[in-house]
Amino acid sequence: MAPVLKTNAEIDKLRRANAVVAEVLAACGEMVRPGLTTWDLEEKARRILEKRKAKSAFLHYQPAPDMTAYPAVLCVSVNEEVVHGIPNRDRVLQDGDIVSVDFGAFKDGYCGDAARTFAVGTVSETARRLMDATEQALAEGIAMAQPGNRLQDIGYAVQRRAESDGFSVVRQFVGHGIGRAMHEDPQVPNFGRPGRGMRLRVGLVIAIEPMVNEGDWEVEILDDGWTVVTIDGKLSAHFENSIAITPDGPIVLSRF
Repeated sequence: MAPVLKTNAEIDKLRRANAVVAEVLAACGEMVRPGLTTWDLEEKARRILEKRKAKSAFLHYQPAPDMTAYPAVLCVSVNEEVVHGIPNRDRVLQDGDIVSVDFGAFKDGYCGDAARTFAVGTVSETARRLMDATEQALAEGIAMAQPGNRLQDIGYAVQRRAESDGFSVVRQFVGHGIGRAMHEDPQVPNFGRPGRGMRLRVGLVIAIEPMVNEGDWEVEILDDGWTVVTIDGKLSAHFENSIAITPDGPIVLSRF
């Protein structure tokens, strides 16, 4: 299916939805500390959703009939958890952990989606390098989201940055188009070959979201049906922004 290009008016609505997302992620980042539970973050996100009169994009999300509906408004993934970690009252953050927080929200019929990875207390040099490399990979992927470029130019830029820093990019989960639905065409892989894939056009709005592992790029899903973890138990980091492609280049809609 061809991606649905957005008008300037629709991009403004997407910007408002992403403002709620950015507010939640900023609030979570300020809260993160040793001793906090992942459910504490969930409760904060729910309060902001109610205050902003927005709707969670994640709560009760069920991508397939045989899957359990997602039970929270946040995805909170700690250390070897890559994405889709379920907030839990018993999961206490420890000094040295890294925690990724992924959040999506609908406002006035349009969806925002973004993620950040935060350090809990004092983290290892490896953890800090991983987080920095993932955030930089996102920035370099966004920089390639120019009208006339190809879709895999984005993935190639992400992969090149992550691998040049000694890390690997997850292949089983990818970014996506976004608009009236959280997941629209096209899929946006974090790997690829330059000059391949659909041509990027003005009005395309996509979520670019590198998931970068300390070790092997392969992952597995836990018995809860949602939590994705690295296959070797090593660390993973996740950063995401929703961006609009304009005549002047990419605009980040979910910036803090």
